[in-house]
Amino acid sequence: MSTRKTTLIYSLPIAVASLAVGMVISSRLDLTPTSSAQIVAAPPMNSAPITGPIDAQTFRNIAKAMSPTVVYIRTEMKARQELADFFGGGGGDDDLFRRFFGGPNAPGGPNAPGAPGDQEPGTPNRRRPQVARASGTGFIISKDGFILTNSHVVEGATKIQVSLYGDDERFYAAKLIGRDQLTDSALIELIEKPTAPMPEVKFGDSSQMAPGDWVMAIGNPFGYTYTVTVGVISATQRGLRVTDGRSNEMLQTDAAINPGNSGGPLLNARGEVIGMNTAIITNTQTEGNIGIGFAVPSNTVRELLPQLRQGKVVRGRIGVSVREVPRDAFADFGLKSASGAIVSTVTPGGSAARGGIEPGDVIVDFNGHPVTKYDDLVKTVVSTKPGTQVPVKVIRNRQERTLTVTVDELDLDAEQNLTQNRNNNGAPEPQQEHGEGFGLTLQDLTAPMARRLQMPTGQSGAVITDVDPDSGSATAGVRPGDVILSVNRKPVANATDAGRELQAIRSGGLAQLLLWRNELGQIFVPVKKD
Repeated sequence: MSTRKTTLIYSLPIAVASLAVGMVISSRLDLTPTSSAQIVAAPPMNSAPITGPIDAQTFRNIAKAMSPTVVYIRTEMKARQELADFFGGGGGDDDLFRRFFGGPNAPGGPNAPGAPGDQEPGTPNRRRPQVARASGTGFIISKDGFILTNSHVVEGATKIQVSLYGDDERFYAAKLIGRDQLTDSALIELIEKPTAPMPEVKFGDSSQMAPGDWVMAIGNPFGYTYTVTVGVISATQRGLRVTDGRSNEMLQTDAAINPGNSGGPLLNARGEVIGMNTAIITNTQTEGNIGIGFAVPSNTVRELLPQLRQGKVVRGRIGVSVREVPRDAFADFGLKSASGAIVSTVTPGGSAARGGIEPGDVIVDFNGHPVTKYDDLVKTVVSTKPGTQVPVKVIRNRQERTLTVTVDELDLDAEQNLTQNRNNNGAPEPQQEHGEGFGLTLQDLTAPMARRLQMPTGQSGAVITDVDPDSGSATAGVRPGDVILSVNRKPVANATDAGRELQAIRSGGLAQLLLWRNELGQIFVPVKKD
């Protein structure tokens, strides 16, 4: 088994909580009411082929011309409200909070010696509301103060401030206009504006980009403002999962992108925006750049701008989950090639169910568009206006038939909640495993818990729910709330994996544990088996 594991981490801004425990949990921020801004067309883009040589001045000139269009974004959000949700709520919240992170009088706790207290002597114990602070990048798309950034940069923000190039001593207040979780894009507007005119970016045609094309990223990684990095397009149309069951096609680049670059521009050799930096691949050794970064294609975001200005992006949905047609078994479905999308599930009462689509159907054409692979269908459906009646060709029992479906409107939050509820209702109670000889009780890491612990997206592991105080694990400093990422450099997918690896270690042997701890990130702890 490989000793390295690649995982996905959105280039999230660095967040610091106001309390010593470092707990940062953001809540979902609904879209603002419809903006009063005038409906406008998508900004123009330059589709002319990129020609000409790259010389010693090319990247210097791009950086000089485009850095003034890039902004530094910092946000604040409330974090305390979500603590009860994370730890299960109810009267046990305080006890569990202290158990995982130390109580008011625990070493390093908020009221520990030398730490700022949150109460006056002789007054009841009151916890101060927790404020999380984060930072990211954006770029100016119009002189009247509209700025594009990632949705995850401003999600849950109660306060948004923007610093402009050459004026880093001053921050201007901004407000959220609209955001879109599916493309991880958001539009904000300056409430306060500088007296001097603001420069704006120009858009290139992201569909023209090909592997090997030069690109430049500008952003604020780890707070180092206006950092310039250069690389090439590594691949195009990389499918990247953004929510359960839904993905977005991305540009892949080796231009260095790190936490804090989120929302910054990816520029072509003419200095035009062809992408918005969004995510990176990392491994168990570091959360920084290893040469695999992703940007939302500019064409994708540019086409959404008129809807983002109105505060809401409207998409279609028919209520099915689909999967690929097996390349070695397409004939079993009555197909001539491995094209189409197999319907795995149909949402009861959804438009597909009302139209007669059934699990096991293979959708081969949607509204006159042939479906060559399953994600083609997803892209076509979401781009269809809700309320539209469309013909859908399916293969059922080796026979082709045409059905009529009326497209519903996609409510992404409701869809994700429904998926989560189904998982909760359909799955048994979380199974606990025991690390025999290590005094550990383990449980599978869930996606909601991983998000609240600010773990890299897609990271798997096993949550330590209990530690025997007399065990070697306790002596080594392992504590409840830690998440086991790997044992002896073998990544673990769940509690069963972790338990099996721990049990395989002989008595007196050493377990090299790579853990995730909320306030520290990855930590390495060697533990001897009792």
